[in-house]
Amino acid sequence: MVMGQVLFPYAAPLLPRVGRGKYLRPGSLPRVSTAVVRVPDPQNATLPVVFPAGKPQIFVHEGVRQALERRLAQARKRPVVLSVTDNRRSMIALSDSDGVVRARLHHMFLDAPRSVQDALVRYLVRQDRDASLVVGQYIEQHGHRIRAHRAVLTPLVTVGKHHDLLPLFHKLNAAYFGGMVDARVTWGRRRRSSGVRRTIKLGSYSAAERLIRIHPNLDRPWVPRYFVGMVLFHEMLHHVMPASHGPGPRMLHPPEFRDRERAYRHFERSNTWERLHITRLLKA
Repeated sequence: MVMGQVLFPYAAPLLPRVGRGKYLRPGSLPRVSTAVVRVPDPQNATLPVVFPAGKPQIFVHEGVRQALERRLAQARKRPVVLSVTDNRRSMIALSDSDGVVRARLHHMFLDAPRSVQDALVRYLVRQDRDASLVVGQYIEQHGHRIRAHRAVLTPLVTVGKHHDLLPLFHKLNAAYFGGMVDARVTWGRRRRSSGVRRTIKLGSYSAAERLIRIHPNLDRPWVPRYFVGMVLFHEMLHHVMPASHGPGPRMLHPPEFRDRERAYRHFERSNTWERLHITRLLKA
C-alpha cells in the first residue's frame, strides 16, 4: 500500500511541504557534473554511438548513487531504492510502499554540495521547511541542467547575409561560460510591420526550447559584430541565470544578472552604439 508520495515537478513558484498535489518550479549557473553526463540533444549534436532500443539518456556514477541511497536509508530507517532520472518536470519523487522507500531524483543532485544533499535528506525525511528552501534554490539555480521539453519546429538559421551567429556563439561560450551553454541559436524570422515600429526586441530566449533567437534587423552591414555579440551574450545569460522568484515581484533581470552582464568586454561600447542607432534599427 502506498503510504505517501512527494513530487517536485517543474511547475510551481516555491518548494512546497510534502503532500499530494504540491508542486515546485525550478529554472542556473553551468558546471560539469562529475556524477552524470547527459547525452546531448540529437538536434544539437550527433554522437558516433548507436544505442539499443530504450537507449539511456544519462550515465550514472554508481558509487555516488549508492552513497546517496545509503544516506536516505539511514535517515528513513528502512530500505531505500534510489533511481536517477533526467526528467523535465518532476525533480524529486518519493513513495513508501510495503516497507520500501522508492525515491526518484534528478541527476543534478548527485554532484550537489554536501549541504544541499543534507537538506534534501532532511526534507524527504522530516518535511523540513528550511531544508525545502535550500533544495528549491538549488533546483532554481540549476535549471539549465533540465532538458528542453518542447521541440523546435522551425529551421535553425545561423548564417545571415552579414553575420554568422554560430562562430560568435561558440566564442562567447568559451570566453564567458566555460563552453557549458548548450542552448541553440538562430536568426528570427523577418516579419512585415504595418506602420512605424516603436519598440524592437533584439533577442529572446525560450527555456522550453533551449533556443536563442536574434532579431534579423541586426543582420545588417552597418551593425557591428560586437553589438550582435552583446545581444547574444545577454540571451545566453538568460539560459544560465534564472529570474528572481523572491517575495517581491518577479525580476527578469535581477541585480546579479546586471552585474554579470557588465562582464562583456564591449558592454559600454555596445550601449553607446545602441543609443546612437536605435532609430535606425527601428526603421530597418
